[in-house]
Amino acid sequence: MSSIHNIQVPPAASPGNPIASIDTPALLLDADAFERNLDVMQARADEAGVALRPHAKAHKCPAIALAQIQRGAVGICCQKVSEALPFLQAGVTDIHVSNEVIGLAKLDLLARMARHGRFSVCVDHPDQVVALAAAIAAHGSRIDVFVEINVGQNRCGVADARQVLQLLEVMSAHAQLTFKGLQAYQGGIQHIRDHAGRRDAAGLAAARTAEVVEALDRAGVVCAVVTGGGSGSVEFDLASGVYTEVQPGSYVFMDGDYGRNVYTDALRFEHSLFLATSVISVGNSDAGQVVVVDAGLKSLAVDSGLPTVWGDGGASSTLHYTVVNDEHGSVQMLNHDVVKPALGSQLLLVPGHCDPTLNLHDEIIVFREGRVEAIWPVSARGHSR
Repeated sequence: MSSIHNIQVPPAASPGNPIASIDTPALLLDADAFERNLDVMQARADEAGVALRPHAKAHKCPAIALAQIQRGAVGICCQKVSEALPFLQAGVTDIHVSNEVIGLAKLDLLARMARHGRFSVCVDHPDQVVALAAAIAAHGSRIDVFVEINVGQNRCGVADARQVLQLLEVMSAHAQLTFKGLQAYQGGIQHIRDHAGRRDAAGLAAARTAEVVEALDRAGVVCAVVTGGGSGSVEFDLASGVYTEVQPGSYVFMDGDYGRNVYTDALRFEHSLFLATSVISVGNSDAGQVVVVDAGLKSLAVDSGLPTVWGDGGASSTLHYTVVNDEHGSVQMLNHDVVKPALGSQLLLVPGHCDPTLNLHDEIIVFREGRVEAIWPVSARGHSR
């Protein structure tokens, strides 16, 4: 008699399986669209002579980071200290923690990791510098430091060059800290829908950054690296003449929110990330033209809007995901001429926001031409310390 302890949840998919057989809900990655996105972004950065340091908070998956580095990315960004560890263990050795860090446990982990790779981190307060220096010295490591400047996000960052110089004065007492440059990130502009509006906002952020760089130069301080930008502003960041390094992340997937931005043909990415879901109920006579699927809040994030039903190479014009619950979602037919999806059939959804959606899944199922090619672990999921 078999033991109950020998029963295991079967894998959602195996290489070679058709995607229609994947157990749902499951995250899917279209390998062809994904690779084209990587190639386009790297080519544009190379043409501009700007380093590409993609943000790994968007995917939390070492296989994706390694694919980016293979194409020419100089390293990656992580937003939290613990998030960096799975990437370091997978062989990514140039990591920028694009955030301020405080707290003994976090700083101790950062200092230990810095012995095994090239790390950098942001500061915007003297106490962060002192605490960082103590942790780094305790482990005999070294770390690069970026001073973050506020260019309109009004979240983190110092206000001007004078405050940058004050932090550099504190840093000068600690040989284990190396001033690398400035971080200038304006997250709010990434989601301005209008192309011209997004361009103007990105231009304002770049101008504010240039003012600080020029003031520091007059004070005899050279900023070797100016890093920042994101997937929504990257075409403007590359052309600004200010940024020497850009940090787009979501471009690898192009979630529903980024997909609602207006782009030019010069820099357009494709939807490559999907959530496979199955129809588990076709409703009843009172439900009308509605089916219920097995993907809800525990499978996808809706902070940036409900997912879009995908079909025939684009957003479906006849099927709309309209209601989200913990475990379920409702998909409505927009007119009575549309045939309901059959019980047990699979639908593909484009998540509204890729970053928190990835954090809900253990793996990404990579497919090409309708069949599973690989399964990549989302190794940094839940690493939010």
